[in-house]
Amino acid sequence: MSHSHPHGHHGHDHSHAPTVTGDNERKVLLSFFLIFTFMIVEVIGGLISGSLALLADAGHMLTDAVALVLAYAAFRFGRRAADAKRTFGYLRFEVIAGFINAITLFAIVGWIASEAWKRFQEPHGVLAGPMLGVAVAGLIINLLVFWILTRGDSEHVNIKGAALHVLGDLLGSVGAIVAAVVIYYTGWTPIDPILSVVVSLLILRSAWKLFGKSLHILLEGAPDNTAPELVERHLTESVPGVAAVHHVHVWSITSGRTLATLHVRPKDNADVRAVVQLVEKELKSRFEIEHPTIALDWNDVSEPCSLSQTSILGNGYAHHAHSH
Repeated sequence: MSHSHPHGHHGHDHSHAPTVTGDNERKVLLSFFLIFTFMIVEVIGGLISGSLALLADAGHMLTDAVALVLAYAAFRFGRRAADAKRTFGYLRFEVIAGFINAITLFAIVGWIASEAWKRFQEPHGVLAGPMLGVAVAGLIINLLVFWILTRGDSEHVNIKGAALHVLGDLLGSVGAIVAAVVIYYTGWTPIDPILSVVVSLLILRSAWKLFGKSLHILLEGAPDNTAPELVERHLTESVPGVAAVHHVHVWSITSGRTLATLHVRPKDNADVRAVVQLVEKELKSRFEIEHPTIALDWNDVSEPCSLSQTSILGNGYAHHAHSH
């Protein structure tokens, strides 16, 4: 068996990956400082006014701040070269940070829910004036940050993600304003814990998605639409000269950076170099796999994969270890 590394002839051309510009870094950093600073103001305002809705909105602002930090980290770490110990570089820091962030957000949601329950049983007084002032200021800050993020290059995946976070936080600010107005005119304080629970559900939704996505990447899960059976079927049906495809493993280093290893058995008398190039082209264009490693398999009968459960429980023997 020979192991062909088709990426050798194209010099790792990752031109389809989102480009990192100084402008993107600056606006993400500016947005982070605005959001993080006002988050602290909102915590103080929530404690002074006694508003749980403001504290919940501050928690939602924390999700925005972390989303912006992750976007900035992705830009910075994305530029750091791989070294002898970390051959894939430092891109996975972003995923680890996202996983820790999600767990932190679950704790925040738990605290808000607990406080809301206590306030339903024993209502607290809320200073509607300060609450309204802080909530309106929060709405203005969110609008400003959203405007900053959507100027110029807004198509980068991390910029879009951060902008969506801020857009969600606008709802939290509107909720706090509504609660403050209701309390000011009616004195009905239960609206405050009610809206804090609504905002915490928004946080929970973001946290659950972030948790699922980061855990999936850390467990080397295949990205959406790149299931091994789909890759096998597509290559076998679409690439001339391919007799069989097996031992497909697809995973992400970080969001949007997909890698794969697979075994390809060419048909008899096929132009092997052409087959490998066509397979690589299909993997990139159809599945957005930027770094495929293709092993050529000359055996008519494929051996069991050493990474499959049946192989581990069976003879445990694997001749086709992937060597990079």
